[in-house]
Amino acid sequence: MTKAAPARPKGTTSLKGEKRLNQALIIIVLALGTLTMIVPFWWMISTSFDGAVTVDDIPFPPRFYPLIPSTRNYMVAFSNVPMFKYIGNSLIVAAGNMLISIFSAISCGYALSKIPFKGRSLILMIALSTMMVPGEVTMVSRYFLFQRLGLVNSYWAFWLPAFAYVFGTFFAKQYMDSIPDSLRESALMDGAGELRIAFQIFMPLCGALVATLAVLLFLGSWNDFMWPMIILTSPKKYTLQVGVALFATNGGLSKQPGVRMASTCISIIPILIVYLFLQRYIVESIALSGVKQ
Repeated sequence: MTKAAPARPKGTTSLKGEKRLNQALIIIVLALGTLTMIVPFWWMISTSFDGAVTVDDIPFPPRFYPLIPSTRNYMVAFSNVPMFKYIGNSLIVAAGNMLISIFSAISCGYALSKIPFKGRSLILMIALSTMMVPGEVTMVSRYFLFQRLGLVNSYWAFWLPAFAYVFGTFFAKQYMDSIPDSLRESALMDGAGELRIAFQIFMPLCGALVATLAVLLFLGSWNDFMWPMIILTSPKKYTLQVGVALFATNGGLSKQPGVRMASTCISIIPILIVYLFLQRYIVESIALSGVKQ
């Protein structure tokens, strides 16, 4: 005589159905969020390659494919705007900002994490409190400060503030908290100094941290518009965002939406390249920065 199958506990079916419903809702929400980000981006690329987009003629409703595929808009952009000069200026500003900020973040983060001294918690708290003040509030005072120093229309107006990279310092401190203190103690016993320990022992272990800070710094510096607009007075030193915006306003490109879209696409390419090469480090660094041993 066969035994009857054991009865399932009551509520099991309903729990599985509720779990599947929650997963379906999550997928739908994520899909909608993805579409809201991809659709405008795709429309921008499509418009930049659309030769049918003429002066003051943007198709509505939006057209998500080039009616007449053409590279005319890109040719007009490069022939009217010194793109390579602006890109070079932006790279100089971004590279200097990245190097100085990462050096400052690693140095200060190491000191606050591994060197025991009185008041380091207070120093970190005071430094973090400066992040509550929006940059727009101090922009006028910063301009007058650099004017007194004779650094208006100079790249040092971007590089000097990079020595006080508070967010990077906090991020580096949290990351280094996960590295055992025994490494520093062993290096001190071998006669190594603090700078050597920070940059020859700890920094190679912080590859994910450095890559993440590099992406964030490059992204912020490359897309910055307000401060370069204020501090730079010579067109020869304009960054890409400032140069394209001013030329689009004063050079007649404001009436050519296809050319504006092409210029925007060109300005995004370096960001995509940097992000594609370093994206895998971002999740890793965020995960490790919250783990302590």
